[in-house]
Amino acid sequence: MPASSVEASAPAPAAADPAPSDAGRSYEVFGVEYRVLDTARGYQEEGLASWYGEKFHGRPTASGETFDMHGRSAAHRTLPLHTWVEITNLENGRSIVVRVNDRGPFAHTDRRILDLSYGAALELGLVATGTAPVRVRALSAEEVSPVR
Repeated sequence: MPASSVEASAPAPAAADPAPSDAGRSYEVFGVEYRVLDTARGYQEEGLASWYGEKFHGRPTASGETFDMHGRSAAHRTLPLHTWVEITNLENGRSIVVRVNDRGPFAHTDRRILDLSYGAALELGLVATGTAPVRVRALSAEEVSPVR
């Protein structure tokens, strides 16, 4: 189900359309080099999502924001920071919209494509299992608009 809006308290959307400042940038973690996509336009992928929480709560994210484990955010290895994405838990059909503000997952690079904040994982129903199969779809500017 496509998302039609985000919460009013969320920052102004920076969806898949504009070229973010980190687009095309390369970085290295644990000896593996990653390259940020030039654009999130049309991005869709299925794989495992995991979550992270207390250990990183209050620490800076890759975007410079303070990580709030109770909020709705995500870490992705190659999507441009500030990309809004719709995450669908393929086991229970629940979907939410979150913004990518961090990099990861790096601890387990098997089929994990996304780390969610504890709050987002709770809403999607994957806290108890630790992981779940998900679909990640980047949203266009037309799909993301603040509630007025």
